[in-house]
Amino acid sequence: MSITARARELQPDLVELRRSLHRDPELGLALPRTQEKVLAALEGLPLEITTGTALGSVTAVLRGGRPGGAVLLRGDMDALPVTENSGVPYASQVTGAMHACGHDLHTAGLVGAATLLAERREHLHGDVVFMFQPGEEGHNGAGLMIEEGVLDAAGKPLDAAFALHVAANRLPGGMVATRPGTVTSASDVLRVTVRGAGGHGSTPYSAKDPIPVACEIVTAIQNWVTRRFDLFDPVVVTVGTFHAGTQQNVIPETATFEATVRSYSEAAHARLIEGLPRLVSGIAEAHGIEAEVTYHVQYPVTVNEPGETSFALDTARELLGPTQVWQAPDPANGSEDFAFVLQRVPGVMLLVGAAPDGVDAMTAPMNHSPKAVFDDTVLQRQAALLTVLAEERLKRGAAA
Repeated sequence: MSITARARELQPDLVELRRSLHRDPELGLALPRTQEKVLAALEGLPLEITTGTALGSVTAVLRGGRPGGAVLLRGDMDALPVTENSGVPYASQVTGAMHACGHDLHTAGLVGAATLLAERREHLHGDVVFMFQPGEEGHNGAGLMIEEGVLDAAGKPLDAAFALHVAANRLPGGMVATRPGTVTSASDVLRVTVRGAGGHGSTPYSAKDPIPVACEIVTAIQNWVTRRFDLFDPVVVTVGTFHAGTQQNVIPETATFEATVRSYSEAAHARLIEGLPRLVSGIAEAHGIEAEVTYHVQYPVTVNEPGETSFALDTARELLGPTQVWQAPDPANGSEDFAFVLQRVPGVMLLVGAAPDGVDAMTAPMNHSPKAVFDDTVLQRQAALLTVLAEERLKRGAAA
């Protein structure tokens, strides 16, 4: 039986698992109920399974029947602190938590790949590591799993690593896309507290008003970005929170704001880390007040290795057909902690369109929206693609 035909047979079970995960989302690094469901779904498969210490991860190793190398397949499991408003019958039953980024599909799709590869293990030229990861949404889950040894789980160096990420919009349902080089941006967080001296709103000269200084800093950041960075190596800084004051005639002691900082090359990333805190502090000093600056480096740039990307695109085209696979011209604007894996192992992150049939993918609610809907008909496609990527990459390595 072909991989696609067998994946089609698994589809009802994958849908059941995905919807069970969707109804019962968990946040962060500790995902006890999710971990329990994954372990139950893997039960009976010939896998060497370990669970995390610092986080609720699951690492499973499948030993192939033929000698060879090892590849890693990643699926993240955590949800977002979003109250669901999608209207689907299997909507989240946990207030304030939702699988708004499709990680429930990633988890179920990886379970499907583990099932398919386990059934074909006698023909595998090496081993497969299945990385079920918590804490992708800003909790350094990949970094912690690396610290706990996921990249060494096979007992041999990894030849390649692959991950899929579903998209609720932009890509038509079932379409697969990726590109060589930068595929998602770096993501950092800038936190600033401008500290002045409070006073009466009628006599600002007797106080040190932090609000206009903070406003000047926000504006200066935008000017700095447009004047100091190459248009073709873009940087995005968006101030998402700004807080100051309690009443219209009171000058407050402090004004605070937070910004997300995105960049698409390591060179631009390094300049931001050095330059943004210096800019903020310099403006505050020019006004005779202080600025406390915290620059938190969250995710590096996610970089696909060009040779592995060419292999992944060719493999996807052979499996799905050339019209279903697209080499994207530009990176995606989101960020991914799979970047930490790709810093150490050559590999690829691919996007899979999961917009529901009959919905305009260009106008559908996006990932992270409380109205985001992901069509679980792509589960069998995810499982088949991950299976073929692992199987063919091991075969390629054995033949080298």
